Amino acid sequence: MTDIYDPELYVAGPIHEIFAELRRTDPVHWQDMPGEPGYWAVLKHADVAHVARNPRLFSAEREGVILENLPPERLEQTRNMLLMMDPPRHTEYRKPLAEHFKARVVGELEDRIRELTRALLESVDGDVEFVHDVAGVLPSQVIGGLFGIPEADWPSIRRWAEQSTSQQDPELVGDFDVTAELTNMAIYAIQFAMARRAQEPQQDLTSLILAGAFGGKPMSDLEFGSFFTQLVTAGNDTTKTMLSSGLQLLLRHPDQLAALRRDPSLIPGAVEEILRVANPIHYFRRTATADTELRGVPIKAGDKVAMWYTSANRDEDVFADPQTFDIRRNPNPHLSFGLAQHFCLGVHLARLEGRVFFEELLARFPRIEQTGDARRIRSNLNNGLKSLPLRLTR
Repeated sequence: MTDIYDPELYVAGPIHEIFAELRRTDPVHWQDMPGEPGYWAVLKHADVAHVARNPRLFSAEREGVILENLPPERLEQTRNMLLMMDPPRHTEYRKPLAEHFKARVVGELEDRIRELTRALLESVDGDVEFVHDVAGVLPSQVIGGLFGIPEADWPSIRRWAEQSTSQQDPELVGDFDVTAELTNMAIYAIQFAMARRAQEPQQDLTSLILAGAFGGKPMSDLEFGSFFTQLVTAGNDTTKTMLSSGLQLLLRHPDQLAALRRDPSLIPGAVEEILRVANPIHYFRRTATADTELRGVPIKAGDKVAMWYTSANRDEDVFADPQTFDIRRNPNPHLSFGLAQHFCLGVHLARLEGRVFFEELLARFPRIEQTGDARRIRSNLNNGLKSLPLRLTR
């Protein structure tokens, strides 16, 4: 039986050849797990879309969104994260925010994001470890600014977000306690909310959330802590991956990098192709709430069901030459932002950050060279780099 669970498999890169074979022979694939029940890996684009569009049958709230079953106390801590809510509760919590993440509203942030990007790139020259010294810095600054977090606290926000996505990599975890660090992040958010309630409202996301009604009532400080943890973590890590993996892809395809330099109007399409080929998240899990089937495969109530975006984004039934990186690909219906109720709230912000970053990077550095081997995070959930040594020449 093919093993697609082991995090060690993904250190060398996504297992695209294995996924391609399974899409052909076993597209709803049963995968055992060590120490607990296994799961159904859903590998085809259409089937991933089916699971995403049917939250009553495939629940995010019942057992969470990662393959491992969380202990009851940890599951309770996560119940106020949008990612782990089902309708109608998910709708009640998302709707008050959605207006403020529309393309028109997010577009007003372009000048500020460009200012932050230019300041960041001005601070680097020559040899640099791109993942943490560059790509990881910008998203924490952007999300920190959105929430009105003091600049002095941005590095802490970034550290907490990075630690929360490094749990399967012993090198990155080191000797810190992941649960304790996530608790520290939530405590920071709770204390920040308490302090802000005593002040005049400001023009930022924190004041918007604290003044809003969620599920028919104001959000408590404890709920804000969970909400903040998810939004900050998602906004930081996925964007860091998009920027670092995106540049690595462009360096591997110098003809397409040259095309972007000649014609920056191609950058938005390049960002979409980067997201398809190097989607930041491999999968999200659901739990079946009733007996059902996919492609004739019986799935029982309580079974784990994993939507594998890394596979769906290269489905031969949807994408021509799916293993080819093509910045001019159109259409490009990748699933890296999710689908249906859980379609990424920050989609327009991520696209804006990606476009502005690559516009400024390519304009400022006419020569970008990789100076050593890139290293990938050990994870079957997070599809990203942990180091990318580069030389940036002005």
